Amino acid sequence: MHFEPATMETAALYHLLTRIVAPRPIAFVSTRSGDGELNLAPFSYFSLGGLQPPSAVFCPVNDRKGRMKDTLRNIEETKEYVINVVTREMAEAMNETSANFPHDVNEFEVAGFTPEASTRVRPPRVAESPISMEMELFEIVTHGPGPLAGNYIIGEIHLVRIREEWLGKDGLPDPDAIRLIGRMGGDYYVDAIPSALFELERPKGP
Repeated sequence: MHFEPATMETAALYHLLTRIVAPRPIAFVSTRSGDGELNLAPFSYFSLGGLQPPSAVFCPVNDRKGRMKDTLRNIEETKEYVINVVTREMAEAMNETSANFPHDVNEFEVAGFTPEASTRVRPPRVAESPISMEMELFEIVTHGPGPLAGNYIIGEIHLVRIREEWLGKDGLPDPDAIRLIGRMGGDYYVDAIPSALFELERPKGP
């Protein structure tokens, strides 16, 4: 069976593609507006970029009326933000922040998360998250007009904060302990429990 995006309604295309590109890591992004209002929202269109300099990209799409998300507006205003990771223990509260709240609503308060002062940027990190990356905006690339169009936010990673109890013997984040979650299609998520993990050594080549 073939699917041609150009012939599909946007909602149908969304449900198709989000079931194909999965599981997706979640960027739990905390921002502060130019007038000081806090915002917290999850985005599963998220990936690392390059390493020289270290960068990450996530993509808040416009809403169904073509309006930009508060996260995008805040980053345009201040050029700073924090990407926090999401664990299984945080999942239900994180989901609460994904509702379309008015601009002046503080999602930290709605979902019961604790804002904690960052080191290099003005927006706070999420205290409950084991890992946070303090980011400076490099560029916003807008792809398409109107409802559900993409806005790729490319940022440079200035500081990575990791709570020590989540580090393994090698000094790096321990995937067995952290239990990150990922986004699937529909209302589905995936839980990276230890029994779901496996290792493959990278081939050495010829």
